[in-house]
Amino acid sequence: MKKKIAVLPGDGIGQEIMDGALEVLKAVGDWFGHDFEVEKGYIGGAAVDRFGTPLPPETVKLCRESDAVLLGAVGGPKWEHLPKEQRPEKGLLAIRKEFNLFANLRPVKAFESLLNASPLKKEMVEDVDLVIVRELTGGLYFGQPSGRQGKHDEVAVDTLVYERSEIERIVRKGFELAKKRKKKLTSVDKANVLETSRMWREVVNEVAVEYPEVEVEHMLVDVAAMKLMYQPKQFDVLVTENMFGDILSDEASMITGSLGMLPSASLREDSFGLYEPVHGSAPDIAGKGKANPLAMILSVAMMLRHSFGLKEEAEMIELAVQEVLNAGYRTGDLWTMGRGTVVGTGAMSQLVVERLEADHALSSILAAYL
Repeated sequence: MKKKIAVLPGDGIGQEIMDGALEVLKAVGDWFGHDFEVEKGYIGGAAVDRFGTPLPPETVKLCRESDAVLLGAVGGPKWEHLPKEQRPEKGLLAIRKEFNLFANLRPVKAFESLLNASPLKKEMVEDVDLVIVRELTGGLYFGQPSGRQGKHDEVAVDTLVYERSEIERIVRKGFELAKKRKKKLTSVDKANVLETSRMWREVVNEVAVEYPEVEVEHMLVDVAAMKLMYQPKQFDVLVTENMFGDILSDEASMITGSLGMLPSASLREDSFGLYEPVHGSAPDIAGKGKANPLAMILSVAMMLRHSFGLKEEAEMIELAVQEVLNAGYRTGDLWTMGRGTVVGTGAMSQLVVERLEADHALSSILAAYL
């Protein structure tokens, strides 16, 4: 298989975690005979510094010519003084809108070896395996009008807008995913207050008729936030609007013990997607070799599965990550109660590559005898 991948390291720790992820990608490509061509581009603050805009036309062109996009992280205090339209985060919002990446999948899986890293009780988080399906190109983050109003900018306005078609396509994505998993869908809204949420709930009920095998429940976002912390095992697939999904997925990181363990996929109707860790650019540790690269590496696995249909290769990466954690290796964000061996960004990435090498060698030997 031959694929071209646009690589956008971004800001802060983005470059560090991306380097390790690309090493993993190369190893998998070499062993399975895939030709993964990677070309780097600029987004966020790095793009502002070089081009004066957080999403330059050169980056859009690169992504348009690619089969998928890997993105590190954007943002940092260096650019906080800039006008709203020039801030790094605008580049991330713009690329989602430009390529119609409306469906954000955020898997939350509790690793057995990391249960003690979670602030929640072990019995509450073990065996948790859920996915948050977040609408990504509509809602409060994109609604107009938005900005300051009044003679002295004394009024701030943000507008929450959803079209029925936008809700229907993300809800349908949630149902399709639930159908392949445990056949349970939780739709999260604020229908007791917001008109957009009332329409959201109507659409969910309409689409549910097409999926009689899927159990559906409606849950207010405040209740969902509470239950994620004390009954996370009750969830399988949660589907929700943009801002609610943003908040709930970050909250759900406490189940895994760190944002550094959460990958994500932003998809459109076809196989094209953008893959990135859920965490931010962490400027306070950038350049210090302390960042956790595992969410970026797991995002590579999601790319192989969702955009390229390479399930075996994706599972191999996920197994290698699990085995490294089982062996007791931890980056600083995962090190708790004196357990495990603390390693840096590069060392953690290399451990995953070495584990991949061992697993590949073993599978080759077994294949020769079967």
